[in-house]
Amino acid sequence: MTGVVPTGWPAGATITSARLVLRPVAVAHAEPMAEVLADASLYEFTGGEPPTAAQLRERYERWQRPTSPDGTEGWLNWIVFRRADDIAVGTVQATITADCAELAWVIGVAFQRNGFATEAAVAMADWLAAAGFPARRAHVAIGHTGSERVAAALGMTPTDLLVEGERRWELRDTQVC
Repeated sequence: MTGVVPTGWPAGATITSARLVLRPVAVAHAEPMAEVLADASLYEFTGGEPPTAAQLRERYERWQRPTSPDGTEGWLNWIVFRRADDIAVGTVQATITADCAELAWVIGVAFQRNGFATEAAVAMADWLAAAGFPARRAHVAIGHTGSERVAAALGMTPTDLLVEGERRWELRDTQVC
C-alpha cells in the first residue's frame, strides 16, 4: 500500500501479478480504454453502450478522487495492463465502506477467456485484504458465467439477494457486509 488518504481509506497503488499490472486510473487512460471498451457485446449483461474517449476522460477525472464527496466511501479504480506489452485490457474497482469492499471488473472482449479478470480481481482483493479490508462482495448479472467464475475464484458464494437484476456474491468465512 502506498499510503492512506486523510479520511482513512487506502490510497490507490500500483499492483502487479504474474501477467498484469494494475495502475490507478488516470485521465490519460481514456483513449486506450475507449478502444478496449468499444465492443457493444461487452454490454450484453450490464446494459448501456460503449463510452467515447471524451466520456471516459470525464469519468476518469471523477474516479481519480479517492473518496466520495461526503467521505463515506473510498473509491479505488485501476486500469489493467498486460505486463508483456503494456496494453490496457480492462478495469477493476473497489468501493469501500466502513465494513465492506464492493468489487467490480471489466475486461475488453478481445482480451477475455485468458484469465485476466480472475488474475486482476484476485490481485486487487489480496491488496485490499492486506490493507485491512477482508470483507467483500460483488454483484453479478444473472447468467454472466464469466463473472460468476471470477467471483467464485475470489472465494465468494452467491446469495439470494438480487439488486437491479444482479445477484449479490459474498466472501465466505468473513463478516457479512
